[in-house]
Amino acid sequence: MVIVGAGFGGLGAARALREQGIDDITVLERAETVGGVWRDNTYPGAACDVPSPLYSWSWALNPTWSHRYSGQAEILDYLRRAAGDAGLLDLVRTGQDVTAASWDQATATWRIETSDGTASEADLVVSAVGQLSDPVVPELPGRSSFTGSAFHSAQWRHDVPLDGARVAVVGTGASAIQFVPAIADRVAALTVFQRSAPYVVPKPDTEYRRGHHRLFERYPAVMKGERGSTFHLTELLNRALSGDSMLEKPLLAAVRQAWRAQLRLQVKDPALRRRLVPDYPIGCKRILFSNDWYRALDRDHVDVVTEAVAAVEPTGVRTVDGSRYEADVLIWGTGFAATEFLRTIEVTGRDGLSLHDVWKGGATAYLGIGVPGFPNLFCVYGPNTNLGGSSIIGMMEAQASWIAQVARRIADSRHRAFEVRPEVAERYDTELQSRLSRSVWAACDNWYRDGGRITTNWPGRVGEYRDRLSRVVWADLVAS
Repeated sequence: MVIVGAGFGGLGAARALREQGIDDITVLERAETVGGVWRDNTYPGAACDVPSPLYSWSWALNPTWSHRYSGQAEILDYLRRAAGDAGLLDLVRTGQDVTAASWDQATATWRIETSDGTASEADLVVSAVGQLSDPVVPELPGRSSFTGSAFHSAQWRHDVPLDGARVAVVGTGASAIQFVPAIADRVAALTVFQRSAPYVVPKPDTEYRRGHHRLFERYPAVMKGERGSTFHLTELLNRALSGDSMLEKPLLAAVRQAWRAQLRLQVKDPALRRRLVPDYPIGCKRILFSNDWYRALDRDHVDVVTEAVAAVEPTGVRTVDGSRYEADVLIWGTGFAATEFLRTIEVTGRDGLSLHDVWKGGATAYLGIGVPGFPNLFCVYGPNTNLGGSSIIGMMEAQASWIAQVARRIADSRHRAFEVRPEVAERYDTELQSRLSRSVWAACDNWYRDGGRITTNWPGRVGEYRDRLSRVVWADLVAS
C-alpha cells in the first residue's frame, strides 16, 4: 500500500493501517524530509492558530509544549519525534515526487510514477498531499522582471537580508498576519497590499512553564482534560460557522466585538482603521488570531495599500490607480491552491477516467475520501474536510481509521477493490452542498470556493464527522 505525503495526514494514515495489522506500507514524500506544511513554512513568526493540546495526534499527547499556541519548529520537532517513536519514519521514501497514478483493472493495482521516471505498484493508494501544499503566486504582468529578491512565504528565503530593506508584501492572510509583525521592526519600509481585510481577533496564548509540564507528566488525565475542553470550545465555533446552532449569532457577534475592540485599541489612525474593516460577515473568510498584527500596521514606516496590484516592475509594484511603490524585496503572502486537489498528479481510474476531468466543476468525494470510478484510491484531507474552527488532525484521524478498515477488509476477503457507489456519492454531495449553502461561508467570495461550489469545508462538527466515519457502511461501497 502506498501513501503519498509524509505530513500529519500521511504519517497518521500509516499508523492507522499498522493498527489494523497492515504492514506492507510505503510513504512517498516529494521533499527530502518529512513534515508537510510544518517543514515548508519556516517564515518568521510561523505558528499554529489551534491550541497545541488539540493540534496533536490523539495517540501521542505531548506534556511539554512550550506554549498553548506552538511555533513551527516545535510542531515539526513533535511530528518527527512522535512519528519516530511509532516506527513510522522507516516507512518513508523521500525525494519521491509522484506525478501519475493509473488503475489497472486486470491486476486490480495502481501504477505509481514519480518524476525521476521510476514506477511501482500498489493495491491501495492514499493521497495525503493536503490542501495547503502548493503555493500560489498570481500571474501579474512583469512578475519576472523584478530585480530584487522575490519569494512566497511558504518558500521563505532566509538568505535574503531584510534589515534596512524596503519590503513589499502582497496578501493579508493567515501567513502574512504572522510574518509581517515578525519583520516589521527590521525593515526600513514595509508596504502591505491588502485585497480584502481579515478579521483578526486576540490570540489567547500562554506559556507552559515547568510546573505545567510536571503536572501533565504526572497526571495525564489533566492533559487529556485540557485537550477535551479545548475541543468542545472549538466545536461551538464549528457549529456557529455552519449555521446549525442557536449560538451562531451571539457567538459570532462576541467574536466580532473582540475584533473591533482590538482594532480600536491598537490602531490610532482613523483612516487606517477604516481600511482595516472587512466588508463581509465575520466567519465568511478565515478568522485569524494575532495580538500584534494591527500594532505592526500602525507604524510610521508601514503602509497599507488597498488598491489592487496591477503589475510588478523591476524595482517595485504598481497598482491599478497608477501609483508606484518601490521595493527591494517582494514577498508573496498569497496562499495556496486549496481547491485544486491533487493538481500536480495525473490520476487515471477505471476505463481511463481522469480525476481532473471528474473534478472540473469542483472537487467532491464521498466522506471527503472516495470517488466513484477510482477503486482503492482514498484521500486524507480531501474535498469538504477542512474546518473553520478546531483541529484538522481530528478529521484526518477519522479518515485514516476509515481507510484502514477498508484495507483490512481487502486483506481478509476475496475482494481486491472497493469504490463508492455513484448514487451514494451524489446523495452525499447533495447533502453537503445544501448544508454549506446555509453556512456563513456562502455569504461572500472566499478561498473555500471553486466556482459556485464550496469544495474545501465540512459543514458541521468534528464530532459528527468522526461518528459518521467510525464504521464503514459497506452497502455504500461496491466490491470487486
